[in-house]
This record gives sequence, structure tokens and C-alpha cells, in this order.
Amino acid sequence: MMIKTAIAGASGYTGLELVKLISNHPKASLEAVTSNSYQGKAFTDIFPSMRGFESLVCTPFDAVALSSKVDVVFLALPHKVSMAFAPKLIDQGIKVIDLSADFRFDDAKAYESVYQPHTAPKLLEESVYGLCELNRDRIRSARIIGNPGCYPTSILLPLVPLLKEKLISPQGLISDSKSGVSGAGRSLSLTTHFCEVNESFGPYKVGNHRHTPEINEVLTKAAGEAVSLTFVPHLVPVTRGMVSTIYAQTCKNVAENQIREALNKWYENEPFIRILPPNKFPNISHVKGTNCCDIGFHLEPESGRLILVSGIDNLLKGAAGQAVQNMNIMFDIDEEAGLDWVQTPL
Repeated sequence: MMIKTAIAGASGYTGLELVKLISNHPKASLEAVTSNSYQGKAFTDIFPSMRGFESLVCTPFDAVALSSKVDVVFLALPHKVSMAFAPKLIDQGIKVIDLSADFRFDDAKAYESVYQPHTAPKLLEESVYGLCELNRDRIRSARIIGNPGCYPTSILLPLVPLLKEKLISPQGLISDSKSGVSGAGRSLSLTTHFCEVNESFGPYKVGNHRHTPEINEVLTKAAGEAVSLTFVPHLVPVTRGMVSTIYAQTCKNVAENQIREALNKWYENEPFIRILPPNKFPNISHVKGTNCCDIGFHLEPESGRLILVSGIDNLLKGAAGQAVQNMNIMFDIDEEAGLDWVQTPL
């Protein structure tokens, strides 16, 4: 049986990646794409690269109409918009995978500290944070998933196992993260114009990036106590890809082999997590077009400072790929289905 899907907000970069993945998925079909900006237009008029692969026309969002067509809807919508759409879908018996921040938090107050008052707090309480490798059991039975952000994915996957194993201190954590420009979305913005980005590099939203509370909430649960994280994001002049360099202080007498053993224990059976050999570190070009997260590390023996480096494709493991992985888990099919290939050429 095929999983019938729809994508709301299909005209953005993440929406395009979802269309590509579902079009190539052996167990899922794409029944509808919605877009308020492009309703009535063929999807291939928005993204000509999909000519010959998709023939759908963008329609306005209608939860009742979708209820007779689909099993699950991907909400590739802006933050603060999804919370108006998700309850209507749930009421129609449709599962939801939300790629905005609207259903990522356990605590409505944490969400509201960054965004706005939450209009579906009961559904927020029910939602499951969709970091697949760390939350698989809850994802299986969920009706609604809050798909993690790209920066949080790149930071949480290396840190959570080490905090849970009490190998690193929850205090003084630093993440120096770099993202390709597609992470800013497809909407027009001066800061992402070619002449502003090309041959340029620098930090942005230092000290007030909206992903910080999301990261802190998950790390605090993993550590069992409050964490202290300094997160500094940077924009680099590439289309896609993300690397986070994370600094942590190890607990007393922790050796490098203990770090490797812990990461291997948590991830050795995970198809999309690649723990790199000693002295090897992630590179954007090695993860681009994949649903993989590469993790490398180095421990400074004198200081006990651990340097973790993670790399993901922000549009795949950081968004659409992880969303499809969540769908696979929710519907109890092969978790690698539709994701076990590299879609971006050199």
C-alpha cells in the first residue's frame, strides 16, 4: 500500500526537496501540492527542473478536500502559519509533519519567547519532536511531528549522546555554525541577494537566533539540568550545506576512546549518522545531497576540551530528508526508503 501525501507550501526550497523525495519514494505518492502564492499554476512552472517528473497544479489549502486524498501532509510553511493549518488536518484524521517551528517545543512559553502566542497549545503538548535517531519510539505512534530545525539537528546529534552519558559538562558549550544561503528560504531579502552574499562571510543574529531556545530545551532534557550554550550562526556563500563546530569541556578523566565508544554505541546502527575515523572531519561537499549527518571530533588532552564537528545538508537532513525519514517511521516502513541515494552531483 502506498502512503498518500500532500505538501502545503510546496513553492519554497524545502517544498521542492520534498517533491523530489516523494516523487522518487518507492512507498509514497504525491497527491497534492498547495501554495497560496501560486495557486492554479503548474508546479513545473515554478520549478522547471521537475518537468517530466511531476504534473501537479498548485491548489489552495483545504483540509476537508485533502481528507479524502491523503494520509499525511507535510507543512512546509512559514513559522506562525502552520499552527493554523495543523489542527484542521488532525481533525480530519490526517497525520502532520510540520517543518516550521510551531510544533517543536514542549513548552508553549519557550515558543512564545521567540515567535508569538501559540494558537494550538493542546496540539503542541501532543506533538513529538522529530529528531529521528533520538526519538524514534515516540515518533512511531505520533499524529503530529515537529520536524527539527537545521541548526538544531547539526548541534543536537553530536551533543545529546555525550550529555546523556555524562561525558561532557552541560556548561560552557559553544557552537560556531555555518549555513548555506538556502537556509534563509526563497523569499526575497536584501541579505541574501547575490551581491550581498557572494565573496562574503560573517555571523548574523548573534545572541538572539530563534533556534537557540529549541536547542536549549532538548539539551536540558538530555543533561537532566540547565545547560549553557553560546550559539553563533554564520552565512557562507554556498547554496546548501551546514557545518557546526562545537566546543565542550569533558568531565574529569574522560579519554578520547570513551567519546568514540559513546558515539558508536548510540549511532552504530543508524544508516544516516556517520562517525568519521580519527583525524577526519565533515565537509559540506561530503553531505550535500544526502540525508546523512557526519560527525568528527578531536579531544585536546591537556585542556580536556572536546571539539566536535558535524556536517549536514540543511535542506535534507536539516529539513525535507528528515521529514521523509519521520514519515517512514510513522508508517512503519523501511526508514531508508526514498533516502538511500545521493541526489546532488559534484
